[in-house]
Amino acid sequence: MSGLGKTRISAMLRDEASWFHYSVDFRIGTRYMNEHIVDNFKREAMRNPFLRDLLRSDSIYIASNITFSNLAPLSTYLGKPGDPDRGGIPFEQYLIRQRQHREAEIAATRDTLHFIAKAHDIYGYDSFICDTSGSLCEVVDTDDADDPVMTDLAGATLPVWIRGTDDHVETLARRFDRAPKPMYYSESFLRALWSDYLKTRGIAADAVDPDDFIRHGFRALMAWRLPRYETIARNWGVTVEAEEVAAVRDPQDFADLIATALCRK
Repeated sequence: MSGLGKTRISAMLRDEASWFHYSVDFRIGTRYMNEHIVDNFKREAMRNPFLRDLLRSDSIYIASNITFSNLAPLSTYLGKPGDPDRGGIPFEQYLIRQRQHREAEIAATRDTLHFIAKAHDIYGYDSFICDTSGSLCEVVDTDDADDPVMTDLAGATLPVWIRGTDDHVETLARRFDRAPKPMYYSESFLRALWSDYLKTRGIAADAVDPDDFIRHGFRALMAWRLPRYETIARNWGVTVEAEEVAAVRDPQDFADLIATALCRK
């Protein structure tokens, strides 16, 4: 899950040990979702008469500036379902964007193989780290040993699950409560979550507070994902503890930790 150290470790290996850092979320936002994101910016700009005229005359250019450390354009596009007056979007539109993200994440994850070859053949990198999306477990069948995405990924890399404790779950939940951000959910889970929320609150879909809904779903999402992460690690990779990752201070510490995880397995 976001917040347990994936990107910190990836950046450290990139900056201190010359590893090629491949970010799945960055690839999603810049390659597979970029047109959707920019089109959404343009729709908003067209609401403003001044900007509308400039857009129509090709006098201005609107682009997304996603970076490894700032994925806000992607999150903003995914959005949150609920009351439009509170920043929400209709649930069916939300589902469309979720499906777009699913296709993009599958493609971006499978692109790992392409970038391993590219990193070596063009840039001369011998070491490679794939910084996956936290929603990887949502786009693969963790019980299928022949799942195509995991077959690709595990055939070229060693999947590493960073396992948090109950305290980490609480910390992540508190952080999310302070700043709720859009998430990706598997559609079956999302539909059940939405239906339960509307029934429990006794409100109409267009009256939902978008932030309240995603806060409502965060703990349920973590509980949904944890056994799937565990299955991925058991079937295709290794497990390290979040405390162990937090103690990693340099690339050698990381190498030692992975060696320990392999021995444990």
